[in-house]
Amino acid sequence: MNGLLKTLGIGKLNQGAFTGSTILECRGKTLESVSPIDGKILGKIRQADSDAYDRVVQEARAAFLKWRDVPAPKRGEAVRRIGEAFREVKKDLGSLISIEMGKIRAEGEGEVQELIDMCDFAVGQSRMLYGFSMHSERPGHRMFEQYHPLGPIGVITAFNFPVAVWAWNAMLALIAGDTVVWKPSSKVPLCAIAANYIAARAIKDCGYPDGLLNVVIGAGEEIGRRLAEDRRLPLVSATGSVPMGRHIGEAVLSRLGRALLELGGNNAVIVTPGADIDLAVRAILFGAVGTAGQRCTTIRRLIAHNSIFDDLKERLISAYRQVKIGNPLAEGVLMGPLVDSQAMEDMRKALDEIKKEGGRILYGGEPLTGGVYDAGTYVAPCICEVENGYPVVKKETFAPLLFMIRYETIEQAVEFNNDVPQGLTSSIFTNDLRESEFFLSARGSDCGIANVNVSTSGAEIGGAFGGEKESGGGRESGSDSWKAYMRRQTCTINWSGQMPLAQGIKFGES
Repeated sequence: MNGLLKTLGIGKLNQGAFTGSTILECRGKTLESVSPIDGKILGKIRQADSDAYDRVVQEARAAFLKWRDVPAPKRGEAVRRIGEAFREVKKDLGSLISIEMGKIRAEGEGEVQELIDMCDFAVGQSRMLYGFSMHSERPGHRMFEQYHPLGPIGVITAFNFPVAVWAWNAMLALIAGDTVVWKPSSKVPLCAIAANYIAARAIKDCGYPDGLLNVVIGAGEEIGRRLAEDRRLPLVSATGSVPMGRHIGEAVLSRLGRALLELGGNNAVIVTPGADIDLAVRAILFGAVGTAGQRCTTIRRLIAHNSIFDDLKERLISAYRQVKIGNPLAEGVLMGPLVDSQAMEDMRKALDEIKKEGGRILYGGEPLTGGVYDAGTYVAPCICEVENGYPVVKKETFAPLLFMIRYETIEQAVEFNNDVPQGLTSSIFTNDLRESEFFLSARGSDCGIANVNVSTSGAEIGGAFGGEKESGGGRESGSDSWKAYMRRQTCTINWSGQMPLAQGIKFGES
C-alpha cells in the first residue's frame, strides 16, 4: 500500500492545496482518508484555509491570462500528453480508486480509462471549436459568431467518480483555454491528489507553467461556498446531491455567474412483454448493483409489465444470489462496500420506510458482518416490490436498492417513469418499434438520457451527459458541451463605407 501511494505522489500527511505541481502550505483542519474496505486510514490531508484558497484562485487567474493566448490545437497537445501520462498509471490509479472509494477493481480501472478517453475526445475537439457565419440584412456587412476562453472555472466533484467527472470538465476546459480550480469530495481526497500530480507533471513536461490545473481540498460549507460565491470564477460545475446543487446554484446565480449542475438521479427501466428478458436481466443487474448502487445513473426503479413481473422477479433474485460481495480488489468480487457508515444508515432508513408504507422486501438488504465485512460498510443488494405512489419511491437512496413496480399499459409505464422529481437517465427494454419510438418521443421519457435495450448506467463520453428537473439541467462530456466552457460572441464587420441600420430604420434622415 505505501509503495502504491508513493508512486502516485501521496505521503502520510499531504497539503490540501496545489497550483499544478506547486504544493501550498495549508492551515485548515486535518482530514483523514479512510478506506471503506477495512476502515483503515490511508493518509491525512491538511485542508486548505482561506489564504490557501485565495492563492490557488489567484494562480489560476494568472495562468488563464497566458493560457488563453495559446492556440487551441497546442492546448490540445498538452491534453494529449496528460492522457498518455494516465495510460502509464492506469492500474495503479485504478487500484487507489478501489481502495479509497470502494468500487471493484474493474470499475476503478474503467474510470481511469474514461479519463483517458476524455483526453482523446478533447484533443480532437481542440481543432473543432467552430463558430458560425450568417448573412447580414445590411449590404456590405458580414456577421459571424465565435467562441473565446471563459476564465478560471470551479469544478466540484462527488465521491463516486473520484477522477472521471473532473476529467469531463477539466479536459474540455483546458482545450477551451480555461484553467481549473478543483474541489474534490472530502471522502476521496487522495484520488484527487494523485490525479493532479500526474496531470501537473505532464503539463510541466510540455513547458507550461503551474496554475492550469489546481486542487483545493476542504469542507463544502467553507471551500465549496467560496467557490460558488467567487466572482473570479465565471463558471462553477458541480456534481453531487440535489440539496448541494440547490446551494451551489443559488450562490452562483446570486452573482449572475454560470452554474453547470449534475445532480441526483432516480432512474427507471421499463421492461415490456416483448422484451429480451435475458438481456434485460444482465443490464439490470449491473445497473442496480454496480458501484454498490452509488452511481447517479444507477437503476433505482424497475417498471415491469404484469404479465412478466413474477418471471423477471425470480430471474433477478437468482442473479442477485450469485453476486459475490467483498474486498473490491479480490478476484471475482462484483460488489464492494458502501462508501461509509452514513450510506449504510441511509439505506437502513429507506428500508424501514418501505416496510412502513406497505412494500415487500423480496431479497437482501441486510448488513453483512464478520471477517472481511468487519468495516461495517457491506450490505446485501436489495430488491423490493412497491407501488408507484409510495413517497420513498420519489427519493434517491444512494445504495443498491431496487424498487419493482407493476404496470398495465405502455402509457402508464411512461407515466411512472416520469413521476419523480429527478430526470437524469431512463431506459426501456422492448423489441416493439412502436413502444421504443413512443418512449423516445416528446410524450415519452422526460429525462436527459433515454435508452432502448441499454442500461441507464454506463453512458459514453461522446454524448452530452446530464438530466432535467431536479437532476440539474447541465450537460458535460461530449457532443457540444465544450460551449459551456467558452464565451460566445456575435461579430459584425461593415466593409461597405455606408452606415445602414437594421430593420430598415432611418435615423436622422428627412
